[in-house]
Amino acid sequence: MAEAWDYALLALRLVALDPALGGVHLRARSGPVRDALPLPDGVRLHPAIGDDALFGGLDLATTLATGQLQSQTGVLDRPGPLILTMAERCQPQLAARLAAHLDAQPRALILLDEGTDEETPPAALCERAAFRVDLSGVALSDITALPEGPEPTTHATLGPDIAAQMTALAAAYGIDSMRAPSLALRCARALARLDGMSTVTEEHVATACGLVFGHRATQVPQPPQEDDPPQAPQDDVPDDTEDRQGADLDIPDELLLEAVRAMIPDGLLDRLRATRAATGKGAGSGAKTRSNRRGRPLPSRPGRLDTAARIDVVATLRAAAPWQTIRRDETGRAGLHIRATDIHTCRYEEKTDRLLIFAVDASGSAALARLAEAKGAVELLLTQAYARRDHVALVSFRGTGAEILLPPTRSLVQTKRRLAALPGGGGTPLAAGLDSAGELAIQARRRGMTPTICLLTDGKANIARDGAGDRARAAADAQTAARMIRAQGIEALIIDTGQRPNPQLRVLAQTLDAPYLPLPRADSHRLARAVDAALPA
Repeated sequence: MAEAWDYALLALRLVALDPALGGVHLRARSGPVRDALPLPDGVRLHPAIGDDALFGGLDLATTLATGQLQSQTGVLDRPGPLILTMAERCQPQLAARLAAHLDAQPRALILLDEGTDEETPPAALCERAAFRVDLSGVALSDITALPEGPEPTTHATLGPDIAAQMTALAAAYGIDSMRAPSLALRCARALARLDGMSTVTEEHVATACGLVFGHRATQVPQPPQEDDPPQAPQDDVPDDTEDRQGADLDIPDELLLEAVRAMIPDGLLDRLRATRAATGKGAGSGAKTRSNRRGRPLPSRPGRLDTAARIDVVATLRAAAPWQTIRRDETGRAGLHIRATDIHTCRYEEKTDRLLIFAVDASGSAALARLAEAKGAVELLLTQAYARRDHVALVSFRGTGAEILLPPTRSLVQTKRRLAALPGGGGTPLAAGLDSAGELAIQARRRGMTPTICLLTDGKANIARDGAGDRARAAADAQTAARMIRAQGIEALIIDTGQRPNPQLRVLAQTLDAPYLPLPRADSHRLARAVDAALPA
């Protein structure tokens, strides 16, 4: 992984030479390797920094002490590059403000990313950073000193055809942002300047394409087809190769394609395909909710005096401070004047706990077919849910009704014990299973959880809600129960565990507005992977 360290050093040197390159996305856990990086002396930002610290504004303490309006500057007014620590925790609000600031005033932004594979800084900031370097596999033995080079030049020229060639190359790799070719052009010029040259060479262009396009690629283009050899030039055509050298490079497309392909991180395209296949889905915590009592602090908003929200004293005083002189003159009284329009209330954002409700078909048809695989899949999913600290619940339906075998819990041992003892046999009261799972989901939502129903069944409903054996009424009752669950806005997922896909289950999934996964010949591991990929975030 010594190459990754060299790329990090090169990226930092390029950004220092040309801050308009946007910055560097450095993915590395806090430790001796990251500490050894020669990061510039810049303005350090925290992902929870507020607007007052960013942009400045009223100096509340001085204003209240002197009785005169006093302002203070924000951290964005300080010169130098911006260093965002724990960038993977950056909220969209802060990302939007930083992106607007970088667009208005080009400067370097270094994103220190300490997240896992699922965590990443906001896309708006990653897009504006020309480079991305992953130091996760770099060891202390790979660390080398910053190389010394010639004195950088002040300018480097680049042929006009290179811009069109870089744009076509970006499109070939599935990069849909025009910012990428622009950054690649800047990178090529910066590389030439770093080498003390006034003209961009073929090597500079290839290196720039690899550095800027490698981590942005979403597809790998096929190599161009070999065409017929070009005809020899006619005698009457003047040879101006020497005149064009250094002004307009003729770089083969194959060279640039290979340069980008060599810089694509291992497994990047596979991760991108998996992300697109499960957009908005996957393992994670529950939904984000706004609260006025607890959670991650958000910027305060104007409010009113009541018992439902906490007053943000600092924001309230800041809103009232500019009007103190006028209010004292109006009332003729000294002291601090606070009015209802000055009141600001605190806001918080918290993530609810997620509850996975497994509704398992234990009827005779399911027991004969796929109950063993279903149990194995649920057990694997339970292990994953336990690792994520999700709550789980288990509902079984067979015979003439449904039974909650396990209320919401985080106990993995107890859940596995109940699942292993799950008997099979009898009819398929699908409507009763949906009703029981839906009621459990509604109760969990009232307790602040985010429920998701995972239904595993072969779909051969033959028991109506009243316990009578009637396939037509059983199917109609299941549709009614599904509509009630959808009306409550509860997420759901249907796994068809039958030997062959059941069209009625597909219709039921459409009623629930839920993903339908027919897995006729899947084992428990494949069932678990499919369910985990389709669960909502």
